[in-house]
Amino acid sequence: MEEWPDGEWKVRMLNGSSSTKNYRCPGCDQEIRGGQPHLVAWPNWTGGDEERRHWHTACWRKRLDRGPGRSRY
Repeated sequence: MEEWPDGEWKVRMLNGSSSTKNYRCPGCDQEIRGGQPHLVAWPNWTGGDEERRHWHTACWRKRLDRGPGRSRY
């Protein structure tokens, strides 16, 4: 569990060896290739499991720096 200004999140680190699929990071919109270490995060509320997303670790840590409506560029 992680507490952030935008709420409480369940966060799981993946070392990459168990990951075979490619995912798209919502923070940078770049691909996370299968086998690459990354994390999975979802809000800690009822139904939050439906919002589970795969993130680059750095993108997750910096996601609040972008602020609402701000582009990554």
